[in-house]
Amino acid sequence: MKPTTSLPLMPTPPVAMFDIWKVGIMAFELWSTSLSTITMRNHLWQTQPFFSPKKKALLNSMSGKQAPWWVTSQRTMKPYHQRSSANSRRLAK
Repeated sequence: MKPTTSLPLMPTPPVAMFDIWKVGIMAFELWSTSLSTITMRNHLWQTQPFFSPKKKALLNSMSGKQAPWWVTSQRTMKPYHQRSSANSRRLAK
């Protein structure tokens, strides 16, 4: 069996400690902004009128009245397809 050797502990320079601090602050900011974004989007969803198309789609899917997968796939891919096609045409010039 091989003996385990551990690396010697090296003192952390103050500059590295500052970088570690910045990573912690960045993680906290990411966490807090993610929560606020989720909260704001949820609020926007709740303030939509009952007859909005997005809310109707949600209610229809919850009640079992779902559109076929090929319809929802086309709706989902359409904006990406348009942008990709436009970029391709633009770059081909």
